[in-house]
Amino acid sequence: MREATVAVSVSALALSLAACGSLLDSDDDGTSQTERKGDAVTVGLLLPEAETARYEKFDHPIIEKQVKKLTNGKGKLVYANAKGDAAKQNGQLAQMVADKVDAILVSAVDAKKLAPAVKKAKEADIPVIAYDRLAEGPVSGYVAFDNELVGQVQGQAILKALGGDRQNSKIVMINGAPTDPNAAVFKEGALSQLKNQVDIAKSYDTDGWKPQTAGTHMTDAITAIGKDNIAAVYSANDGMAGGAIKALKAAGITDLPPVTGQDAELPAVQRIVTGEQYMSVYKPYPEEAVGAAEMAVRIAQGRMVEYDALAGDRSENATTKNIPSLLVSVRPLTRDTIKSTVIKDGIYKTKEICTAELKAACATVGLKG
Repeated sequence: MREATVAVSVSALALSLAACGSLLDSDDDGTSQTERKGDAVTVGLLLPEAETARYEKFDHPIIEKQVKKLTNGKGKLVYANAKGDAAKQNGQLAQMVADKVDAILVSAVDAKKLAPAVKKAKEADIPVIAYDRLAEGPVSGYVAFDNELVGQVQGQAILKALGGDRQNSKIVMINGAPTDPNAAVFKEGALSQLKNQVDIAKSYDTDGWKPQTAGTHMTDAITAIGKDNIAAVYSANDGMAGGAIKALKAAGITDLPPVTGQDAELPAVQRIVTGEQYMSVYKPYPEEAVGAAEMAVRIAQGRMVEYDALAGDRSENATTKNIPSLLVSVRPLTRDTIKSTVIKDGIYKTKEICTAELKAACATVGLKG
């Protein structure tokens, strides 16, 4: 486990900072830092791919709205999505540096390949904050969910589903992209729970987090292990869980083993309702996105007291230690917690989950709407 893992309530923290605004925003001569720097800052946002629904549905619009809110409508968000292309993302970051944006939030396609571009931004005095994925290079900050906890929650869910007699249970692990540093941390967290508890019969890394590739891995595992011998499937995210479940059904497996996921995507929540998917990990995207926008705006404005207050944790990548970080906690999403997670936080309405085909299944888990 990390030395310090803290669940931060961004909204509460923002209120406390606002209450101290006269102190935090003033220099010795009484000049407001906001006046000196101005609200007309430009924040760049670089997201990695569109395979995962959350980036376009939550992250981009929430960050854009928050940048406007924090700058009294004068700030600007410049956005680009790399669509899974590391070279393209390097070019996008270089363009933002050339355009002299004030700060950049980037979720890396390939953490290592992005490092030279991050270094050039640093040399141009443009701070880069790694968002959701920890890029390599001299990043000025990091905002993400507690990724080790994500894997631990997934591993714990598998053990709970299997019950007491599990030493000989054969597990298939479908991990994320090897170029995504988060994938390794998810796997490490899961293995901290599963190791010496189950038989990990097959383990795969999945390029690009692609559901189709996950399905191919699952088909390979079924052939190697036997369709009646798979006790559970660790899938690192919901998209790949969907691909794995499709392959299990195509193999004629009607009594599906427990399958994990992550991201609380709508199709996954619906599969959890019907019992096809055992669980997902709910990550409160609004909290992460709001925190990232606040850090980016504050560092762009030079308001370092507030920036440091937001970044209460510390992380490190392959090249940089003691990176100011905001790590947001996560929760398991099961049939029992749909109401207290995605519905309570307004991620989905009950009517979005409970389509006409799912009304009966929704009723069995207490969802009506």
